[in-house]
Amino acid sequence: MISIKKINEKDIDLCYELDSNTISLWTKKQWANEFKKEGIKVFGLLLEDLIVGICVFHVVIDEAQINYFVINQKFRNKGFGSCLMSFLIKQCEELNIKKLFLEVSQSNVNAEKFYSRFDFSTVGLRRNYYKNGSDALLKEKKLVTK
Repeated sequence: MISIKKINEKDIDLCYELDSNTISLWTKKQWANEFKKEGIKVFGLLLEDLIVGICVFHVVIDEAQINYFVINQKFRNKGFGSCLMSFLIKQCEELNIKKLFLEVSQSNVNAEKFYSRFDFSTVGLRRNYYKNGSDALLKEKKLVTK
């Protein structure tokens, strides 16, 4: 059974483990710091009791930034990412968020296609954004608010 639950600081080890086995974006200390920021919301997608996806987003007034979005490699292309993104968009709409932003590596064609399916459009470029020197596309999705 699939479920989505709010993740809190006590789950840092699970977050770090999934991150380490996928995109290796943050250190354990960075994960801890993320949970301390005001406006941060973290959700996990679970299959039974196994966390297969995590989404971290930061709400600032009427905008939100997706800081982290990943699905375990073994569970990709099975609809889990779409399930988590749909949940995230619904959460943002309920919070009256008008715009949702994210960065994605210009070389990550699969992620680019994924975000395009959810009507994210490219609104900017961040040069040398990633550790390896690759550029990031700044994506934006306009949301319908209540």
